[in-house]
Formats: sequence, structure tokens, C-alpha cells
Amino acid sequence: MKALDELVEVVRRLRAEDGCPWDRAQTPSTMRPYLLEEAYEVLGAIDRGDRDELRRELGDVLFQVVMLAQMAEEVGDFALQDVIAGATDKMVRRHPHVFERGRASEREGWGIAAWEAQKSAERPARQSALDGVPEALPALLRAHRVSEKAGRVGFDWPDVAGVREKLDEEVAELDAAIAGGDEDAIAEELGDVLFTVVNLGRHLPVGAEDALRLATRRFEDRFKRVELALAEQGRTLYDTPADALERIWRAAKGTR
Repeated sequence: MKALDELVEVVRRLRAEDGCPWDRAQTPSTMRPYLLEEAYEVLGAIDRGDRDELRRELGDVLFQVVMLAQMAEEVGDFALQDVIAGATDKMVRRHPHVFERGRASEREGWGIAAWEAQKSAERPARQSALDGVPEALPALLRAHRVSEKAGRVGFDWPDVAGVREKLDEEVAELDAAIAGGDEDAIAEELGDVLFTVVNLGRHLPVGAEDALRLATRRFEDRFKRVELALAEQGRTLYDTPADALERIWRAAKGTR
């Protein structure tokens, strides 16, 4: 593809001896925060339904991928073509009902279980069913992926009611830990509450990571409306009584 070839050439030029000092100084380790940031920019564009922004942010992620592949090629590890070939081979291998002749009849029944079975066949022997979840994922998302993998092998609640009951149990244990004042116990029980909330989200139409990201954005929007309302009155958060703040906050929540 001409456009991809041009991007590869741009990255090579940036990394050349007479290229950009900043780009030349980067390593896979230094690229980690940029890759993570760009991935979340993509999520933000998806959440906002902004297609132009999504196009731009996907380009930024692609740039990160090409940069990392270029670094690997420079030390003789692999090249971008190897990355693309590996992804292509994997997707074809894991979708035999699409790409193999004589297996089109399996298409209707092909789902998560078949996907996991195919992945398991590719793993070395004696690996855990929970292996393969990156440790660098955000905590909520990693909890979701780990519990999702456990659920796929039958270690799960049968329905949302069971998870909801478990959440009440974990909150009660957190209350007891708070009453006892034991910081280690509080940390453990708070973690259990959060993990259970993640599982609750997994049994509902929305995951905890997405729900929390959207909730945080709503809070930011409402908080800024409160600041604007106070500024219009010549006041600040610091000199406004709590009851007045509560009224303004409720008003901010009433508008979207």
C-alpha cells in the first residue's frame, strides 16, 4: 500500500543519522507512554463519535506501531512486514470457518469458545487459562480480561444476580475493615469490591473500564459547569458554602 510505504519511509528518515534528534533518541521503553496515550485518544474519539478525530488518532497509533517496528528492524529483531505477516497468519488460523474450504457450515456456531480453543492449541503445554493478559493494562481492564478468561472455562457466576449478591457481601466486608481501622484489610477489601464491580460490569451490557471513563468525563463536564456558574456570580469554589455548592452541582447534573 503506497500510503503505508510512505509512512515507513518517513519513520526511517526520522530515525536516520541526519534525522530528528528526538525520534532518534527514542527506544521501545520510552515509547510506552506515547503508545498508551494514543490508544486512549482513539477510545476518546470512539466515545465522542467523532470520525475525523478517530481517523487522526488511528494514524497516531499506526505511527507508534511503525516506529516500534523500525526500532526492532534496526537491531535485527524483526521488520514491519513480519508484524503484518504475523497478524495476517494469526487471523486466518483462528478463523478456519471463514478461510478454509469445506468449513463454511461451521460459521453459525463459531464463537468465543471456538476462538479460545484455537488459542489454547497455539499455547505451549501447561499454561494457565489466565495467561496472555498483559500486566501493563489499566487495572480495571486487566481485571475484566482475567475474570473473562476464567469465565470462559466455567469459573463464573451463572447470572448477574449472583454477582450483585457478591457485591453486597464484599461491601459489608469493606465496612467491617473500615470499622476495624486496619489499613491492610481495608486495601484488600476495597480491591475485592472493585474486582466484583468489574465482574458485575462483565455481566451487564457495559464494561467497568468504559463505564468509569464515561463517568469521569461526566464529572469533569459538570464540575466545569459549576466553576462557570460560580464565576458568573463572582465567586469561587473556595468561598462558596457547601449547601450552595450542592445546589449548583444538582443544577449542573440536571443538564447534559
